Amino acid sequence: MLDIKLIRENPQEIERRLRTRDESISLGPLLKLDEERRKLISQVEQLKAQRNKATERIAQLKREKKESEAQNLIAEMGHIADQIKSLDSTLAQIEQEIQDFLARLPNLPHESVPISPNKGDKKILREFGQKPTFSFPFKNHVELGEQLGLLDLPRAAKIAGSRFPLYRGKGALLEMALISFMFRYQTEKNGYTPIFPPFLGNPESFFAAGQLPKFADQVYFCPEDKLYLNPTAEVLLANLHRDEILDGAQLPLKYCAYTACFRREAGTYGEEEKGLIRMHQFNKVELFKFTKPEESYAELESLVEDAEDILKELNVHYRVALLPTCDLAQQSAKTIDLEVWIPSQNRYYEVSSISNCEDFQARRGNIRFRREKGSKPEYVHTLNGSGLATSRLFVAILENNQQPDGSVLIPKPLQEYVGTDRLEPLH
Repeated sequence: MLDIKLIRENPQEIERRLRTRDESISLGPLLKLDEERRKLISQVEQLKAQRNKATERIAQLKREKKESEAQNLIAEMGHIADQIKSLDSTLAQIEQEIQDFLARLPNLPHESVPISPNKGDKKILREFGQKPTFSFPFKNHVELGEQLGLLDLPRAAKIAGSRFPLYRGKGALLEMALISFMFRYQTEKNGYTPIFPPFLGNPESFFAAGQLPKFADQVYFCPEDKLYLNPTAEVLLANLHRDEILDGAQLPLKYCAYTACFRREAGTYGEEEKGLIRMHQFNKVELFKFTKPEESYAELESLVEDAEDILKELNVHYRVALLPTCDLAQQSAKTIDLEVWIPSQNRYYEVSSISNCEDFQARRGNIRFRREKGSKPEYVHTLNGSGLATSRLFVAILENNQQPDGSVLIPKPLQEYVGTDRLEPLH
């Protein structure tokens, strides 16, 4: 959430920056509400000052035995009390409208983010490895999953509907291998504290993380319990220190969590996004940091490198892309994607979005730190990134490592988990 003081001090510049993300944004209504709020506060303060002065006068009149004058003044103060109550009610309504307006505004983009209304205008920062070449007719991951006995999407659809996965046999082992390898790598080699959080969160958690109110239609909700199904562990990890004041000497705090993720993915998607490309349910290892403001962009680069480590270890060809303003999540000030090559799609797909949210989530979740004992609390910066999402990584491993005989080679770090170095066709 943006600071209303920041908007008030430089409304034209803030609106200009916000409109690089969404041209329809106008701060005029917000500024009008803020001006009305401040006028009401001034009126209420004046009336309360008048009431306090009258209270002293009433006490004096009673001491002087001037009961009639005291009663007249008491009656007059009754009218003032009614005015204060009415103004307080109006003020509370306006303050709620201001908070609702602020809650729907996106974060300010960092100055390094490309400005564009076109999602294709991402900036490619670097690549790792080469696209594979095939001397034989290659198969897509759905075909490979069926022939190798790794996937059973028809039974998944029977159980839950379309866009849900069902891994079986070596496919289940490979999925678990990815989760276990990535989780252990980030906690043991990159120094993240392991977390196994709840898979559901309350409305306060989803608001603090930036999912509510704007993206309420994209998450699964259990109305009787007032709990939301986790769309990404970012939501859960962002709330680990909600309403806390952290010790600045302990920052940055680095957390790693595994969760299943659930997304409605409302919209229409083409036939090319069948199989595991776009799912309602998928698995993900998430990385999250709480940092000092002046260190957050160095920590962003470090977080990107930590996520890249996984792809390098698995020897998967990928590229690193800086997203333009139009493609940033609401809470993000800057996002860098890791994209793997999917041969059957002839394109790259994102397997990790790594973002610096600056103090956007910290303000919503009241997460602060003290630089030293007794110093004024400041808002932390929060950063998040997939380390990684498994479904498209699963696809990339199958398609990029397929062999002429229909088998698929397993990356070395996963072999001990799967129990083999090669997946063979069933027949």
